[in-house]
Amino acid sequence: MGSMPPSLFSSLPEVAKDEVFSLMAQYHADTDPNRVNLGAGVYCCDEGKSWPLRVVGQVEKNLHELQDIGRHDYLAIEGDPRFLAVARDLLFSSAFESEDDLRRSTDSRIVSVQTISGTGANHIGARFLAENLRPRRVWLSNPTWANHHAIWESVGVPVREYPYYNKDSRTLDFDAMIATLEREAQSEDVIVLHACAHNPTGIDPSHDQWMAIAELCQRKQLFPFFDSAYQGFASGSPVQDAWAVCHFYGLQPPVEMCVAQSFSKNFGLYGQRAGAFHLVMNDPSYAARDTVLANLSHLIRSEYSVSPRYGSTIIKTVLESKSLSKEWLADLKTISGRIKSMRAALYDELCRLKTPGSWVHIVDQIGMFSYTGLSATEVEILRKQFHIYMLSSGRISVAGRE
Repeated sequence: MGSMPPSLFSSLPEVAKDEVFSLMAQYHADTDPNRVNLGAGVYCCDEGKSWPLRVVGQVEKNLHELQDIGRHDYLAIEGDPRFLAVARDLLFSSAFESEDDLRRSTDSRIVSVQTISGTGANHIGARFLAENLRPRRVWLSNPTWANHHAIWESVGVPVREYPYYNKDSRTLDFDAMIATLEREAQSEDVIVLHACAHNPTGIDPSHDQWMAIAELCQRKQLFPFFDSAYQGFASGSPVQDAWAVCHFYGLQPPVEMCVAQSFSKNFGLYGQRAGAFHLVMNDPSYAARDTVLANLSHLIRSEYSVSPRYGSTIIKTVLESKSLSKEWLADLKTISGRIKSMRAALYDELCRLKTPGSWVHIVDQIGMFSYTGLSATEVEILRKQFHIYMLSSGRISVAGRE
């Protein structure tokens, strides 16, 4: 038998493993009965298991009983138009929670496509802008969701960082953020902004600070790219959590922008991968919209052809119904309220134990994640000695116990 020929892939460059999924693997390999998982961004109930939303379970039961003959058919390349309509209105409407009118019609400036959740929306958007806007750079907050770096590097756009987190005060470093963008950002640079519940810090700009960021983007002609992964999940109010997006959307003169939208968290559909990408244009003509849609569809066709339909069917069923939407809002308030109470409980216990330092930032932050301020060394001690798993940055998922 001859010798094995050398592999063409033996000299591939080393690539860092994703920390979140590596941490999950370590957690599942740990046999300690008191182990705690604070790494993954999954909302867990008091029993330590993920919590399917009550309204989602109700819709799943109804869909199963309906046995729609077309339930396994392909969607269109651009996605389910009914799902896209409610996704768009949820994000850009200021009337969603009104008793009389859950939504309003959005204007013809917005072109929307269905995506593989928020990651797919971020990647389709980054690829579309890289090929058509051709920005000199993209600005990401320091820190940000790690996948933002991977996505923009994959489409060949140089990444720059703007200051965001002040380690000393554990607050938003707003003055440094604005100063850096004023000094260094250039026309048609892309700036990625977290719509609410900034990941990983849990620190959001105030309304006045958002207005200052919008004015800067408008004046310097930066291209805003919002990542909306936690709408309604952060505060319990979809309208409140979409405030920044709606403010940019309503600017006069109007600005072009885009939004990557995920439903993983706010519907508890983590594995169903339901999302959307929305591009807001200054040309509302049918010809311009059709051209943009054709280009986005071309990218989608070459990557994954069409989106999965199960999760988006659940979402459109809920959001098209006034009664089901109200049940969904009640579930969101349950989730956001429990996260707030868990933040308060953690803060109170740290104070009771007279833990050195100030921990008020834990209750000042919002959303699923808390940037604790723990060092990588302290995080390692917690993992090795106490079987508590969290990211090396000190970020924890406040409701991530499993």
